[in-house]
Amino acid sequence: MVAPGFIFGLVLPLILPADTSKDVRFRFASYINNYMVLQKEPAGAVIWGYGIFGATVTVTLCQDKETIMEKVTSVKAHSNSWMVVLDPMKPGGPYEVMAQQTFGRTNFTLRVHDVLFGDVWLCSGQSNMQMTVSQIFNATRELSNTAAYQSVRIFSVSLTEAEQELEDLAKVDLQWSKPTSENLGHGVFKYMSAVCWLFGRNLYDTLHYPIGLISSSWGGTPIEAWSSGRSLKTCGVPTRGFTQSDSVTGPSKNSVLWNAMIHPLHNMTLKGMIWYQGESNINVNRDLYNCTFPALIEDWRQAFHRGSQGQTERFFPFGFVQLSSYLSATSDDKFPQILVAMDLCDRTSPYGSIHPRDKQTVAYRLHLGARAVAYGEKLIFQGPLPEKMELLVKKQDKIFEISCCSDHQCKWLPAPMGTFSAQTLALNVSSCRGTPAAVRYAWTTWPCEYKRCPLYHPSSTLPAPPFIAFMTDQIPGDLSSLLNI
Repeated sequence: MVAPGFIFGLVLPLILPADTSKDVRFRFASYINNYMVLQKEPAGAVIWGYGIFGATVTVTLCQDKETIMEKVTSVKAHSNSWMVVLDPMKPGGPYEVMAQQTFGRTNFTLRVHDVLFGDVWLCSGQSNMQMTVSQIFNATRELSNTAAYQSVRIFSVSLTEAEQELEDLAKVDLQWSKPTSENLGHGVFKYMSAVCWLFGRNLYDTLHYPIGLISSSWGGTPIEAWSSGRSLKTCGVPTRGFTQSDSVTGPSKNSVLWNAMIHPLHNMTLKGMIWYQGESNINVNRDLYNCTFPALIEDWRQAFHRGSQGQTERFFPFGFVQLSSYLSATSDDKFPQILVAMDLCDRTSPYGSIHPRDKQTVAYRLHLGARAVAYGEKLIFQGPLPEKMELLVKKQDKIFEISCCSDHQCKWLPAPMGTFSAQTLALNVSSCRGTPAAVRYAWTTWPCEYKRCPLYHPSSTLPAPPFIAFMTDQIPGDLSSLLNI
């Protein structure tokens, strides 16, 4: 490390590697480093960092010693930060990014090499997102399958919390790296996120250009810790008095992970995000989750759009995973039902049934959603849902229930499955002595065994999600239901 006094005393140019140390005043942001992936066209990638107020900063993109583009800006007062937006680039590489600060007669130069352009995805949530490749089914085979994916680059944020919004990351667990068996399976619930890695690998198999993956997750954390104060306020979440719960083992204070692990990334240009969280909200503000989760999505979209100078799409794709089945001593129906994963249960997981090891299927289903929503492919990416219901008669188990109403009161009763085809399913609702008002499916924490739910898309392995469907045309006299799915 070069002493600060020596740096600022030089007249000749000095070339420094990318460095996030606090004693180097001119530097890139913490996540701008060798091997990184920058967002490709049609967006422009954001390059930023810190310097001396009043200095001029010139950012140059080079390939094979040829200058591709040059951007000039100045260091702002108060924040001592600088920022440029590169012109949109086609996918590929490698490139070198050089930043030169000029202040009086003194020049300082930073370089990062082996930079690729592709799609950048942020992966966040709690322990199911944090699980590493070493913890999943067929871990040895998955850890060895990296040679063909050297253009899928990975980055992992350290577990940190903060009382105020940080502009840059305080710590990084894994700087931008090419995938290896060591950094994909560094330890139990450490890095790299298995879902994130497998999702990116699936995308690469389809897109055949670089993918950048950023993992920022922490097990045992409620959504309130990942939410900004703004979004929590819109949902009426109390600012103090957080109730402790067995499901919360990580930081629980409002906004502390948003402040330290998400907000510092908001200047980055992204393609999209994936999210896997909810376990810690079983008993914590559960009734508010249908507000806090949409509010988080809206707030993150707005923050990343503004932070990237409008380069990240205002309504960028945000994929999220439904929690899998869970064996619990507490009562049913507690999980926020939020890709569908209820058929990926794992009774014998050494990490508890809340942590199923089949992350390959989770990532595969997520990537199908991304291909359809983010990339506009015409493909099947979700299971069947009811389109129409009529009243009829027939019979089987408790995965379907009917809302039976009488004397202005309704209760859920079993509606066994009867005959079915690729398009229709008959339910026996003879147990209802009143008026059937609605049907719900898989409304429990363990609706079926591994990949054995009754409803899948007829031409794929995608399960139907849990749902409630309300009767529209009630035919008196006959007490059965036919679902068109």
